[in-house]
Amino acid sequence: MTLKETGFCDHYPSFLRSLPFIEDTPLNHSANGAASTAPTLHYDTADTDLLDGKSVLVTGGTGSFGQKFIRTILTHGNPKRVAILSRDEYKQYQMAQEFAEIDKTDALRFLIGDVRDANRLDLAFRGVDYVVHAAALKQVPTAEYNPFECINTNVLGAENVVQAAIRNQVKCVLALSTDKAANPINLYGASKLASDKIFIAANNMSGDIGTRFAAVRYGNVIGSRGSVVELYQRLVSEGATSLPVTDERMTRFWITIQQGVNFVLSSMKMMRGGEIFVPKVPSMKVTDVAKAFLPNADFDIIGIRPGEKLHEALITLDDARNTIELDDRFILEPEFAFWSRKHYSDIGAKPVPEDFSYVSNVNDDWLDADSLNSRL
Repeated sequence: MTLKETGFCDHYPSFLRSLPFIEDTPLNHSANGAASTAPTLHYDTADTDLLDGKSVLVTGGTGSFGQKFIRTILTHGNPKRVAILSRDEYKQYQMAQEFAEIDKTDALRFLIGDVRDANRLDLAFRGVDYVVHAAALKQVPTAEYNPFECINTNVLGAENVVQAAIRNQVKCVLALSTDKAANPINLYGASKLASDKIFIAANNMSGDIGTRFAAVRYGNVIGSRGSVVELYQRLVSEGATSLPVTDERMTRFWITIQQGVNFVLSSMKMMRGGEIFVPKVPSMKVTDVAKAFLPNADFDIIGIRPGEKLHEALITLDDARNTIELDDRFILEPEFAFWSRKHYSDIGAKPVPEDFSYVSNVNDDWLDADSLNSRL
């Protein structure tokens, strides 16, 4: 018996009762149409078949993630159209030149635009099947110093993406989040928490249009622009004998850009709408990151920056009651009246303990200098 058939949801407001039931209307992404087919539970490889023959749009598509994502789906898949929406004309020009060799079906479209501009998104989303929302202001100190700009892009931009997706009947939207959205202490993290809430709640708004929204949340990306890895690489190449470290105790979660892309692809394939997907990733001390680039380095302790945490969390203690676990990821389930856990329990998901949290300094999986270098 389904949740709807029990009459349980009759106790909820009419706008909730009128929504399509997620347990009754699965997002069946499998190639053969079999809802019972278990999705790939490991993100070692890129599973791109979901996007074959489809129109895909990536906001912030000229960034580190966007470029790797688009390169991956063009190399390993066969999308009908791939639209890159971003503000930087020169980066789009560079990307068009660099990607010409792998764009064998003339799938790429470069769209100048900003997620702050709702009218531009309305035009850009026409005919789009899948949206990956990667556009954001991501630097913690920048957000602290420019709060209005951070809110305009990360929060109001998320609202614009949701509304444009529903108006244009996009099939699914997956938004990129961050570990800083879990118990945030800085504006960037708070803005991404608000963004996450917007995308999760958007599943209540799509009605019979059926657009589904979910998010992925992960930690520091090895090799992304502006990361400490990029900083250390530059300093070592310039002959530095010491490296700046904020605090010798500091730890972070780490994931490669390719792993992030693969995780997004696999999450898109299994999403039902309303989830936040969290990969199981290793932690590393910031001092060990520095030693990976300069083994005998002295540390220049510069202190924690405004809005920075000593350790990051991907899942908080308060999230535990809504969190389930698969082999390679955790899934934060939405608190919807119409949500059913059956889809994930059927593929082996189990609830985490009530006292569970996923924090970078108490992780079971750790990187050392050699393992970090193997990922670079």
